[in-house]
Amino acid sequence: MTDIEILQQPFTLPCGVTIPSRIIKSAMSENDADKGGRPSDRLIRLYERWGKSGAGILISGNVMVDSKALGEPHNVVIEDETYLPELTEWATKAQQEGTQLWMQINHPGRQAPRINKEIVSPSDVQLPMKAMFAKPRPLEEDEIWDIIEGFGNTAAIAKKAGWGGVQIHGAHGYLVSQFLSSLTNLRTDQWGGSLENRARFVLEIYRNIRKKVGADYPVGIKINSADFQRGAFTEEESLQVIKMLSEEGMDLIEISGGTYERGAMMGTMQKESTKQREAYFADFIVKARQVTRTPLLLTGGFRTRSVMADAIRNDELDFVGMARPFAIYPRIPKDFFEDKMDKIAPVNLKTGVKFVDKMGFIDLKWHTEQLHIMGKGQDPKLKLSVWKIAWKTITTMNG
Repeated sequence: MTDIEILQQPFTLPCGVTIPSRIIKSAMSENDADKGGRPSDRLIRLYERWGKSGAGILISGNVMVDSKALGEPHNVVIEDETYLPELTEWATKAQQEGTQLWMQINHPGRQAPRINKEIVSPSDVQLPMKAMFAKPRPLEEDEIWDIIEGFGNTAAIAKKAGWGGVQIHGAHGYLVSQFLSSLTNLRTDQWGGSLENRARFVLEIYRNIRKKVGADYPVGIKINSADFQRGAFTEEESLQVIKMLSEEGMDLIEISGGTYERGAMMGTMQKESTKQREAYFADFIVKARQVTRTPLLLTGGFRTRSVMADAIRNDELDFVGMARPFAIYPRIPKDFFEDKMDKIAPVNLKTGVKFVDKMGFIDLKWHTEQLHIMGKGQDPKLKLSVWKIAWKTITTMNG
């Protein structure tokens, strides 16, 4: 088959649901909800546009399960059915051409900025960026079970609203990731210590979701290949957790990596030779394939159509994920399928300030601003000033 034919192939998940193509828009935090975490008209407009892109799945930015634990000031929050009409409209408009919309469900844990009154985590390990992030309080046993229940309730609401599936955010240093890491999980009870205990939280979340949505509804997870920090979640541990999740019946596992402290998901940790191969976590996905036959999605670095197709052709993975490219080229899959594009041109977003560029925050915020622009019904602005975004980030850091 040609590269285009490979990327256009449908794929049936273990739960029986068929995904129409192999290109997935991975999650980007839109940070564009209305007051109270209400899904805004802007978000619905943005996803309606992406719904015409030809992507197999659109994965939303993180939807928070608790209004008292926000990762950003304007996250969508789904604790009950208050916003069911908005969620239903969002799903209907995004999926009208066959693309599926999945909800990424999340709790920030210690990566909740100071706009929150109280920060919780498995243990009281504080982020180094103390001006932005307060020291967390260790979660009590009943609070852990409440959060597990919250994930399940949010997933059930997503299904009721007509969303195509859900994804647990278990990567990038958020709460699930914090439980998995021995650097942030210092507990000595059933939730800490051994990897089996540290993985208990994510396994219980999956089981609770599955119980609430049924066997025929897609449930996926985003997980780190590693945290890229000394003493934190390792590749070997990630492979073991992937095996555990596969045995539980997970439908799709997305591989990423890094945390707020070590931004591997932004490409800042990769050697030049790795960047030339495009996929940031290409070596790990091959290892993951050896321990599971659960469908795999790899996100991070893909830019060339032939490289994407070869990864599928070589049976390294089943789906190719892209995030930031969708912020500037909102119809990438169709452009690939219609042979209007075969490679995504890079955008230079360097400020020249090394520590800022290494963290990747400005790059992230620049692309988020493009989402806001499209949410207003406008086209992306590739010439948008990086310094303008840097200033906006600094002035709005605390909400």
